[in-house]
Amino acid sequence: MNFFNGLTLKIIVWSILALLVAASIILNKSPKEKKFDTKKLTTASLCIALSFVLSYIRIFKLPQGGSITLGSLIPLFIFAYIYGAKDGILVGAVYGVLQFIQEPYIVHWAQVLIDYPLAFGALGLAGLSKKSLPLGMILGGFGRLFFHVISGVIFFASYAPEGQNVFVYSFIYNLTYLMPDLILCVVIAFIPQFKKAVKTLEARI
Repeated sequence: MNFFNGLTLKIIVWSILALLVAASIILNKSPKEKKFDTKKLTTASLCIALSFVLSYIRIFKLPQGGSITLGSLIPLFIFAYIYGAKDGILVGAVYGVLQFIQEPYIVHWAQVLIDYPLAFGALGLAGLSKKSLPLGMILGGFGRLFFHVISGVIFFASYAPEGQNVFVYSFIYNLTYLMPDLILCVVIAFIPQFKKAVKTLEARI
């Protein structure tokens, strides 16, 4: 049992690194862009790994997908806040692919694209707010909500109660787990010790 757990962990770690390296190579083809250097690659890998581990600590899980976790998105938000939206979107998309590998929910290939790399990539919008991490978290959280709602309207309309607007159903369903998850992240971001730790990390990077 321990062997397989260790093997799974190694596969996850190497998957993270492989995806990030591949993405960084693509980005670095443009000489005008700042390179995805070793330090950034290491930080991204650690943030993704931390979020991935925290995603297993679930407070509540919904039947058609989605769960409330113990602040699993915080490391991704911090990365986007420090490095900016573009790198944050890339790292969020990589995390989305790992979420799909962890617990795939497949209805259609387009649904997979929307619910995983696009939805989690939108968390990187947190990087648009350079002065306030909580505000960045809200931007990233609602970016993710947008894609999940679109996916729900297109691919999960059959789950809506008879007579209820599909958009309203999808919005409420996704808000049920995304809002508490986001609120928890924002509350943690206001804790003085947490803010100090983020500033220290930002200064060192």
